[in-house]
Amino acid sequence: MSFRIPDAEYGERVKRIQVEMERRGLDLLVGYSSEGEPHHVRYVADFAPNFDFAGFIVPRVGEAALLTGGPESIVYAKATSRLSKVYVHPFLLETSAPPYPETADIRFKDIIPDVAGGVKIRRVGVVGSNIFPYALYEDLRSAVKGCQIVEADDVLFKVRMIKSEAELRMMEEASRIAEKALKEALDFLDEGKSEWEVEAKAKCAMFTAGAESTAYPIWVCSGPRTNQGLSRSTDRRLSRNELIQLSFGAKFQGYCGNICRPLTIGPPPPEARKLMEAGLEIENLILDAMGPGVEAREIYELFRKALNKHGFGRESVLYGPAHGTGLQECEGPWIDGSAFPLEPGMVFNVDIWLSKGDMGLRWEDGVAITKDKGKQLSSYRREIIVK
Repeated sequence: MSFRIPDAEYGERVKRIQVEMERRGLDLLVGYSSEGEPHHVRYVADFAPNFDFAGFIVPRVGEAALLTGGPESIVYAKATSRLSKVYVHPFLLETSAPPYPETADIRFKDIIPDVAGGVKIRRVGVVGSNIFPYALYEDLRSAVKGCQIVEADDVLFKVRMIKSEAELRMMEEASRIAEKALKEALDFLDEGKSEWEVEAKAKCAMFTAGAESTAYPIWVCSGPRTNQGLSRSTDRRLSRNELIQLSFGAKFQGYCGNICRPLTIGPPPPEARKLMEAGLEIENLILDAMGPGVEAREIYELFRKALNKHGFGRESVLYGPAHGTGLQECEGPWIDGSAFPLEPGMVFNVDIWLSKGDMGLRWEDGVAITKDKGKQLSSYRREIIVK
């Protein structure tokens, strides 16, 4: 089986973006990505920035272009990008870069006319707006003086929301790798092992199985640290009869697969077991409800009623029961009471976080919406795990 998304699909992505731009009256779309947030540029150009930053320009008509930082990264960019147009913008260099006098004076005023061609620019959309650097924005504003500049992240998120068959294959493989990591970590962990050691075992399994990276900085947390919805592994050693949380995600060809499981070594304390059982019941309930044509707010209502049944309120959760996933482990749409139907091509993580203040846990599995069902992407050890 080939795991490479064909070049033609990237051309189709640009066309779909341009349709959405036309609908919103945008003449130019300028995006920004970093090593930690590569997804926008990865979607448009299949380029993952390393050290330097990256960007893209999509004109209302014509070819899109990739932007990168300097002489080091442009060689990598030209070898990797699915876009034939690649430009250097020195404001995309790494933060402590050496001087490159040959590219130091390049600005958007030099790049945009070449990319946009004859397109008359009146309105410009910015993608990656919450991380778009000030200096880069000021240079853009100078280059399109007199034009309106608007936040346009939702343009790309809307296009990215529906996955192709090729994208789904990537996510299925990423989920398979994440499950393998979970299995090996569960086999390895024991009383006295540190959180770091268990994380290292999971990472080794992922990379050996073909992952390009983790989907996010994965973690293991235990005991009093489990009340952290986001965390990092530490040198804390695992003990018997305490809650342990494994949060693992793998990235394959840019796409994420995720699986999260709570467990204990030895019998769980009564309060921890109640939390585990409630979370598992809600996870299964929501997974079974996910399917084409189902209204998101109906799923949220199931979630709300299940929380009430177990005595949990809004203070015990972080958000609704599911969120989209793809090039980001966590992306839109969110199932949070909003009114929209689930459509074929949408992919979600059913993500049940429950907290009782001094402890917390997360159950998480992927599900792809197909034309006739919700296809679960992960299921390994979806049970009360007591080692």
